[in-house]
Amino acid sequence: MAQKSKSVYICSNCSYESAKWFGKCPSCGEWNTMEEQIAVATKPNGKALSRGIPIAPVQQLHEINSDIENRMKTGLKEFDRVLGGGIVEGSLVLISGDPGIGKSTILLQVCQNLGQSNKILYISGEESARQIKLRANRLKVDTENLFIMAETDVASIVETIKKEKPNLVIIDSIQTMVIEELNSTAGSITQVREGTNIFMHLAKSMGISIFVVGHVNKDGAIAGPKVLEHIVDTVLYFEGERNYSYRILRSAKNRFGSTNEIGVFEMTQQGMQEVENPSLMMLSGRPKNASGTCVACTMEGTRPILAEVQALVTGTGFGTPRRMCTGFDYNRMNMIIAVLEKRAGYYFSGMDAYLNVIGGFKLYEPAADLSVALALISSLKDEALNEKTLAFGEIGLAGEIRVVNNCEQRIAEAKRLGFNKCIIPFHNYKSLSKEIKTTIDIIPVRNIRSAYDAIIEE
Repeated sequence: MAQKSKSVYICSNCSYESAKWFGKCPSCGEWNTMEEQIAVATKPNGKALSRGIPIAPVQQLHEINSDIENRMKTGLKEFDRVLGGGIVEGSLVLISGDPGIGKSTILLQVCQNLGQSNKILYISGEESARQIKLRANRLKVDTENLFIMAETDVASIVETIKKEKPNLVIIDSIQTMVIEELNSTAGSITQVREGTNIFMHLAKSMGISIFVVGHVNKDGAIAGPKVLEHIVDTVLYFEGERNYSYRILRSAKNRFGSTNEIGVFEMTQQGMQEVENPSLMMLSGRPKNASGTCVACTMEGTRPILAEVQALVTGTGFGTPRRMCTGFDYNRMNMIIAVLEKRAGYYFSGMDAYLNVIGGFKLYEPAADLSVALALISSLKDEALNEKTLAFGEIGLAGEIRVVNNCEQRIAEAKRLGFNKCIIPFHNYKSLSKEIKTTIDIIPVRNIRSAYDAIIEE
């Protein structure tokens, strides 16, 4: 008599497996993450999922070649910057983002540049070969070394890769790939995890670089188990609002480079165009003599980026004031407002406060605190700040302005873009070189009240 298949429940966040359903995962504590799947009635052969991938030999430490890894330049400087200098041979890279943000577009552009000297295999599980051809025509991708395959079966894909031996493989997307031995649907936790594992072993054993496209869920996280991020070498996120043309490529994990670098692109009819000067882009179209605006400087890896912070403070029509912010942490904005009331005497208790970072950019660094505070005070008092002034510094709960790192790089970027005054933390001023002090008017401040008094002086 054939053995009946049974249902199991697997957590979509941590892959915890249980025979019964739980509202809250016993392992990670997340709610409503247990998904029902059909368990395999009989376990497949242990070698079934290996797909004939060569077994790695055992080596002594001194026998292993420790030369610098070989990297392939993509032809896009911003893309290479995020990867740490290019695509490492034998690496597995996961690139994710919202639908329509430009993941497939930028990968096709990479194919055009790398196809001059490398063989590339583009595997699509969502689009037909004709659809890819139409998009390639629009992007003017015509390299002869790009090969297209519309397939979702992992076994067929692995055999094709072993036969063709390309230098680069693109899987678009991992949620559409299916392993026949697993009795679960495409996109399930088991399919995504095991499929990624197979591609990882294939990349390491054959020295082939593989890009895997991953979808994101409604919370912005990669769809599928969190363990997927631990399998790959590099995790790239595409950020940006659908209503804005600018896109930010950010590295969340990189075994071959820094995780602090970002790449800035603009979505056009010709595809993704690099933005070599993001600060100039962020500051274009600034209003003149308008209250509630201040320029912040944040560090993204080794690159200082200037962004405009706008605040609007107005009387509330309700008993409880409203607080809203875009591009900045909501709780941190509330903390800054509380410090301004308690330590500086600027009262927002009867006021609605709205905060926005122009251009869809997001400020994660505490050094943006001072710019946010000055924009809020400027809107509250309806006094325009000097438009050629830059401010940065972290605000403590006592109202003090604390030191930030890379102070000279921030000042140099402000000087390059035409700013003539910088409001910086007092303790940062001591470590500045004499040369940087003579190039721009630098005003060191100890607390938030002295910072505002300094910035409105003509």
